Amino acid sequence: MGQLLLQVLLWAVIFLGSSVPNIESSEYNPFPGITDKKFIDDCVRIHNDNRSSVNPPARNMLYMTWDEGLAITARAWARHCDFQHNIYLKEVRRVHPVFSSVGENIWAGYPPSTFSVMRAMDLWVKEVNDYSYQSNACKPGKMCGHYTQVVWATSYKVGCAVQICPNGVDRTSFSDKEGAIFVCNYAEAGNVVEMLPYQNGLEECSSCEGANNQCQAKLCHNPKRDEQKTFTFLTCVQVTDGPPAGTPPWPTVAPAAWPYWPSDPWPFSSPLSPHLEYTDCTQAYFFTNS
Repeated sequence: MGQLLLQVLLWAVIFLGSSVPNIESSEYNPFPGITDKKFIDDCVRIHNDNRSSVNPPARNMLYMTWDEGLAITARAWARHCDFQHNIYLKEVRRVHPVFSSVGENIWAGYPPSTFSVMRAMDLWVKEVNDYSYQSNACKPGKMCGHYTQVVWATSYKVGCAVQICPNGVDRTSFSDKEGAIFVCNYAEAGNVVEMLPYQNGLEECSSCEGANNQCQAKLCHNPKRDEQKTFTFLTCVQVTDGPPAGTPPWPTVAPAAWPYWPSDPWPFSSPLSPHLEYTDCTQAYFFTNS
């Protein structure tokens, strides 16, 4: 069986034409945010449309829903305007407080007006033409990992973000032109070496794992698994000299499961509200604002 070479991959597309006026402020972003309902609906719908129409058909394809934490991480990385993968993806729970493995697809292009969720994802999905399910491999010299991540059966959560890059997207041929970058993160991560993206079968949803699954548009939908979760964030607090007035005595060392990198200067906290150690908190701030 062939091997998919990368767990997370990039896709860049260059569109020739005049760009919109360069905006100096790093806060400027004309694109919808990660809480925009239409943006979320587009990302989820287009993913599920492609997941339900795979050929050969799947019998264990999970319905994909939005995840706030993945979207926050996608936004944090997109703000770097750097066409490389999140360097923390392979570190367990470094980019998400719950999922231990996270996948990623990236699109970049210019001018910014060329972006749409459909256009970016269409480029990823067209890689199906360079992928063989039978051999589980890309055609020689071709890339197909974006497609296989989109249709990876056990990747049931997605979070995406799009960011304008006034000074260009680093590591692209248009790094000196105003561009845009679109990042989608997935959990659990797909493109596991020597594994097929899904189980082939004519009886859709026949291999859904777990109880209370429902078949929805050939996808395994589970109300409990697919429920939306929110995450709480706290400000950085120096705790070595004692906790701030009026608060519980925060631990000074963060549990290993909570070194979360949000898109804003707030460290992740669990339902029990343990506070991140101050160094981790300030490093998270540097990561998201550098």
